Amino acid sequence: MSWLPTKDPILGDRKSCDALELVIVPRARDLGGFAVRRALPHGRRQMVGPFIFFDHFGPVQFVAGQGLDVRPHPHIGLATVTYLFDGRILHRDSQGHVQEIVPGAMNLMTAGRGIVHSERTPPSVRATGHAMLGLQSWIALPLGREESTPSFQHFDAGALPVVEDGGLRARIIAGSAFGATAPVGMLSDWFYVEVGLAAGATAPLDADHEERAIYVIDGEIDIAGDRFEGPRLLVFRPGDRITVRATSGARMMFLGGAAMEGPRYVWWNFVSSSRERIEQAKNDWKTGRFEPVPGETEFIPLPEP
Repeated sequence: MSWLPTKDPILGDRKSCDALELVIVPRARDLGGFAVRRALPHGRRQMVGPFIFFDHFGPVQFVAGQGLDVRPHPHIGLATVTYLFDGRILHRDSQGHVQEIVPGAMNLMTAGRGIVHSERTPPSVRATGHAMLGLQSWIALPLGREESTPSFQHFDAGALPVVEDGGLRARIIAGSAFGATAPVGMLSDWFYVEVGLAAGATAPLDADHEERAIYVIDGEIDIAGDRFEGPRLLVFRPGDRITVRATSGARMMFLGGAAMEGPRYVWWNFVSSSRERIEQAKNDWKTGRFEPVPGETEFIPLPEP
């Protein structure tokens, strides 16, 4: 999706668990009839592993004739992960990929040196009305891979490993967790997992990952005696094994990975380790040097200061 600066997410209360570094409360922003909650970036934490942007959109109920319409816009230096719990989104990009995104599927668009895409409600569900709830994350690319060839990967929900144990159900979207590995190809070390817990059930957050966090979407969890309701992003220090217990039914995302080599510059939809590269991308979009999206005639203009 297209990003514009807004107020930072806010810090939650300080908690007693020594392994817990930050509690981030995402700020809600209205985007023409539906709410988007942003958890990253934050003034005290730009990234968790390579996750540099984390948006939670919906739930929203579109009436017949309405839907999502994110016009074509550019990206560089990142990969986007769009993951739905409800609804459908039609992805089109300048590489010619056309993919209907549905709940439970993994959709990874690697922008690399530059890609343009649009995100719209498919005509079939726009005609009848529909609900939508999902997440979009940006994954910063490592040094040496920021100018990689643009690509798009899609894996149906049935292609992703699912681990079930008592009241735990986890779908491995990227990387490895709970003894299973997703088939998605990645340019760096990161992981992303949808975790559902029934009331009273527990799940471990492995200490193997250098940086890690839990995003609580809904429900309530307990960690070392502290309780957290969604939506919250809980960022943990490395080293300690964390056990999460659901005090009510809870839905979460486990995420993180290896720390990046350094901070990144973020301007609009561009991410880079170089200010000069950001300026080049701005000029390329303004002067029409990005490849267009086949079948699209609209676009989002470069934001003016």
